Amino acid sequence: MRRLLIRPGAIGDCILSLPALECLRSEYTEIWVRSEAAPLIRFADCVRSIASTGIDRMGLEGIDPPPDLVARLRSFDSIVSWYGSNREEFRTQMNQLGLPIRFLDALPPAGGAVHAADFFLEQAGCGGVAVPRIQCRAAPTKDFAVIHPFSGSPRKNWSLERYRELARRLEMPVRWCAGPEEQLEDAARIDNLYELASWLSTARLYIGNDTGITHLAAAVGVPVVAIFGPTDPAVWAPRGDRIRVVSGSLDDISVGQVLNAVVTCKQLIGGY
Repeated sequence: MRRLLIRPGAIGDCILSLPALECLRSEYTEIWVRSEAAPLIRFADCVRSIASTGIDRMGLEGIDPPPDLVARLRSFDSIVSWYGSNREEFRTQMNQLGLPIRFLDALPPAGGAVHAADFFLEQAGCGGVAVPRIQCRAAPTKDFAVIHPFSGSPRKNWSLERYRELARRLEMPVRWCAGPEEQLEDAARIDNLYELASWLSTARLYIGNDTGITHLAAAVGVPVVAIFGPTDPAVWAPRGDRIRVVSGSLDDISVGQVLNAVVTCKQLIGGY
């Protein structure tokens, strides 16, 4: 059985989908994802970025699908796609080609109470509680905390000033983490997400907003304190037994609340 899995979306969406993707593994498994997330897929036989495949041209009016892409798609016995769930013309063209494809919703239903990782796992036909895991190269834990004070949306960011105060009050050295376009002096910037995951795995603690990098830290097993504002943590919080979530209005969340979460996280695992 040759199976293709197509999973678009942001880094966090991809990480929360990892249990579902692994559940759908076949004798040969190929996965197409956003280019940034590709290094995180370690279990597939082949991983390609969605942008490199040309599939975004499928379903466009007046444009024939690339023949090499159609031939590639027809080489699979099964295709499961979270891509195109909101593009009727895309789904129509794929079905007209007679492809063995099943479309899944890329996001949980609004207002639902099911965690996103469990929703994706149930879509794949598997039960249980979904806990994403990313295995990194073994490396000793070092005495530092990582703070990533950004996210994909400013409305999800706790204030940088409060993060700086938090860093001053932590009982360990702090390394700041930022993306390539995020302005933060002396921050660690690691473009390859698997290399970033490997670096995060050596930290004693991670603190950050509702963002893909917070899910990445949780997936490699680092104790995580996640700060959630407008997003529902019941659906989107990182998963694991070393996680503490502080949620509410971001303007009202105090440094003391986050420090209390750090303490309870430390007590939960018996110290760092």
